[in-house]
Amino acid sequence: MASQVLLSIDPRGVATVTLDRPELHNAFDDRVIAELTSALAKLAADAAVRVVVLAANGKSFSAGADLGWMKRMAAYSEAENLADARALAGLMRTLAGLPKPTLALVQGPAYGGGVGLVACCDIAVAADTAGFSLSEARLGLIPSVISPYVVRAIGARACHRYFLTAERFDAAEALRLGLVHQVVAPADLADAGEKMQRILLDCGPAAQAECKALIARVQHGDVDDAMVEDTARRIARLRASPEGKEGVAAFLEKRKPAWVKS
Repeated sequence: MASQVLLSIDPRGVATVTLDRPELHNAFDDRVIAELTSALAKLAADAAVRVVVLAANGKSFSAGADLGWMKRMAAYSEAENLADARALAGLMRTLAGLPKPTLALVQGPAYGGGVGLVACCDIAVAADTAGFSLSEARLGLIPSVISPYVVRAIGARACHRYFLTAERFDAAEALRLGLVHQVVAPADLADAGEKMQRILLDCGPAAQAECKALIARVQHGDVDDAMVEDTARRIARLRASPEGKEGVAAFLEKRKPAWVKS
């Protein structure tokens, strides 16, 4: 059976993970969740990978849960539903916790769990024709396992509206809310993604991983003695690291650092 998640890695170390179920609007089921989680875990462990791009083939980015899968789940016991929910939660956690910069290229509609995938990525660029909906409440459900990432991305106040109403909102509103960082014409999406990849590749890979860990540490913590000490230790460690020394030396010598490929 052909894979429904495509993976390619270019010579620069940019990995592109592509959802490939266009006939089903890239909706995911247990198989897609397993494939996507496996692909991301492998990329996380690959030192040659610098940037991970999440994309999709066809008109839709992802319609969320596959209808056939949902029909099967309706007949599941609570224990079986819990196992499925844990698998999806694991996917979201793997994507959000990836120690590499992640970039979502949203070419079309993203609903339900598809919004969760976007929220889990560090950076998101959308076509101006893309649409979004946290549609679970219409089905008598809740956007539960994606909620930590969506609330973090757009804030609790916006979630009160869009979780409770399941309204569809456009790319401009997604930009205003902070779900995406840039909106472009559909024809410009690939170029915008390439530009962002080049920007990311100019930065130190170890520093980028440390930046992600730093954000997770300080996001909700109090600025107390422990926080201040932790941030001081983090920068001291990076300054003394090989990458930190190389970056400062390259800046002072007016040359590109070693991690930037010609």
